[in-house]
Amino acid sequence: MKKIILSYFPFLYKVRVQQLIWKRRLLNLNPKVRYAYRKEAAAFPFVCKKHKSILRRVLANSDPILQENKIQNLKIALAHVDGIVIHPGETFSFWQLIGKPTKAKGYIEGLMLSHGEVRTGTGGGLCQLANMLFWLSLHSPLEIKERHHHSFDIFPDDRRVIPFGTGTSVFYNYVDLQFYNGTNDSFQFHIRVTEEFLEGAIRSSRELDVQYNIEERHHQFYEKANTWYRKNEIWRIATAKQDPASVKEELMIRNNSEVKYMKSQGGPSRHEENISC
Repeated sequence: MKKIILSYFPFLYKVRVQQLIWKRRLLNLNPKVRYAYRKEAAAFPFVCKKHKSILRRVLANSDPILQENKIQNLKIALAHVDGIVIHPGETFSFWQLIGKPTKAKGYIEGLMLSHGEVRTGTGGGLCQLANMLFWLSLHSPLEIKERHHHSFDIFPDDRRVIPFGTGTSVFYNYVDLQFYNGTNDSFQFHIRVTEEFLEGAIRSSRELDVQYNIEERHHQFYEKANTWYRKNEIWRIATAKQDPASVKEELMIRNNSEVKYMKSQGGPSRHEENISC
């Protein structure tokens, strides 16, 4: 019903978006929340996790130029994130750092996911940066304060190396990605774009006492009312470095998404995993 109403009155969607933007701006004024803004050029000495993701993927029926546009958008955005330090008691906010992606800032048209469809929009492709930051944070003691998942599994996998459902959705400014540092240590993100990859690392001011690993459990494709869905669980496993028998398991995410791609027969296979934009 909601979609039908918006199709007849599209201006209502824009009005609602502006309401949500201003509501978030008011929430961001909360003096009790200290946001991370300070950057340091020198890298912290201890690496918690490194990762890289492919910049150019094979996406059916999409204009390859949009992938090049995405890379330009990423370069603009990561300049606000590279070197950022999250001190004890601070909150990292994706949109507080990057701000609104506008043409005046150099952002151009890129791919975006919206309501289960692939669309284009100014600043499209920034969710690849958000995905990177989220994956890195999972390998640290940072608390996930806000994260939104894609409710649709849009694309079959293209050289995917991390579990399904570990991406995140971002939309200025009310669909945010936030981490809270409740520890006594400081953490730092380093992100860069190379010819082929988006590369990132999360570093700490002190060598951590535990090693973090991410594990996928209970992965399943299932059909309901002639529609395919995919679900799994993402667990964070913390193992004490001095005592490998000391293990803490934490359920981080429960995913359940509608699958938008299908095999010609029999539904999706285990290897057909999604790609966030």
